[in-house]
Amino acid sequence: MAGSVATVVKEAIDDVTITSFDVYAQSSIFADLRFPTSLDQSGSDAMNPAADYSSAYIILRTTNRDLDGHGFAFTIGRGNDLVCAAARYVAEMLVGKSLGELTRDMGKTWRYMVSDSQLRWIGPEKGVIHLGLSSCVNAVWDLWSRYLGKPVWQVVAGMTPEEFVRCIDFRYILDAITPDEAIGILRMVDATKADRMRNAENNCAVPAYSTQAGWLGYSDEKMVAKMRGMLHDGFDKFKLKVGGNLQDDLRRLKIARDVIGYDKMLMIDANQVWSVPEAIEYMLKLVQFKPAFIEEPTSPDDILGHATIRAALKPFGVGVATGEHCQNRVIFKQLLQAGSIDICQIDACRLGGVNEVLSVLLMAKKFSVPVIPHSGGIGLNEYTQHLALINHISLDGEKGLLEHINSFSEVITNPVEVRNGYFVTPWNAGYSVEYKLDAIRKYEYPNGEFWTSSQGREIREGLRH
Repeated sequence: MAGSVATVVKEAIDDVTITSFDVYAQSSIFADLRFPTSLDQSGSDAMNPAADYSSAYIILRTTNRDLDGHGFAFTIGRGNDLVCAAARYVAEMLVGKSLGELTRDMGKTWRYMVSDSQLRWIGPEKGVIHLGLSSCVNAVWDLWSRYLGKPVWQVVAGMTPEEFVRCIDFRYILDAITPDEAIGILRMVDATKADRMRNAENNCAVPAYSTQAGWLGYSDEKMVAKMRGMLHDGFDKFKLKVGGNLQDDLRRLKIARDVIGYDKMLMIDANQVWSVPEAIEYMLKLVQFKPAFIEEPTSPDDILGHATIRAALKPFGVGVATGEHCQNRVIFKQLLQAGSIDICQIDACRLGGVNEVLSVLLMAKKFSVPVIPHSGGIGLNEYTQHLALINHISLDGEKGLLEHINSFSEVITNPVEVRNGYFVTPWNAGYSVEYKLDAIRKYEYPNGEFWTSSQGREIREGLRH
């Protein structure tokens, strides 16, 4: 096996019990981690001009002092405390449960975690409560994988079709896919799984594209310098933010094509800023630059609007992608059934953790829609490298093209690595989302070292965007 893994915990799985949880950090009532990406305009786009990438971070403590489960949900600043509060409520449902009890039937466990009637009322299965749920679900998967001494992707890739399907709650998607259909799909591709495992072992399973040069707030000079640097580092796929101003977008896209040429892949992302007619009108002026797809051209809930945009752009060879704000498997089901998207962009936190992601991967496979996860945030890359590997290995997905963002990567214990244009396969046990203690001390909001500094106070007290 490539890389290193943690030593497998010898304690029986039913003897490992969740005793408590921390929603980091403990020094404020609704505590969270926020990283000041607004300082250099990282993350800036047409809808979100000044994002501070944030994490509602939870650690599940167990009776084994050497075994914890780490999870988080991603936001971009204000409101992260609300997600922390939601995570606390969901985590209370896990205290006293053994790891064996939780993992014997993961589909049943997931339904249990979304079924508190009072919490469900403020969803259901969407929004703040679903983000809080995802941090807890992902922490359970991290805990289980650490117990097994394997990365999350390898735990799932090693499952039989029946075990894979037992992780999923099929309620609300039975009209799109049944458990028997899902097992049939998995069995059909199972025979060639070993070939795709070799791609993972050789670090060539997940090609990378980068948005790091394409933030809307960057100057032309900064964009060009970053693109040239990434070309030197082996990147050949890029994404630019659009939708702020048409003339600016025309200029920036021409500059980008001048730098990378037309033999390399270019994608664009409007972050929901347009109405349906605006999206079509605007995009007809940008198709000359031959983008592979337009991401989030309109409201993420507008299934038929996406279908209309897709039909208008199809003659020009431009696809439609969405998913980072797709709130659950039900919306994805409808996007796929209606033929609204060319690219399915699952998000590790917007959906209710690994279990719900697996359901969407299966539906995308059935409807023959490629999956490219959304990864534009601190920690999301660490999550989605696992999901891209699962899609490639277990579902015979095309080599799982994946967004790469490296802002504040130093705050993660095991950050992603890209080499020769591919993500390096992670082999450490767990879900790769543990934050460093010094990062927690520095960026816990509002009492961390950065947020109590003059620079931090200036951001907190500044204009709201």
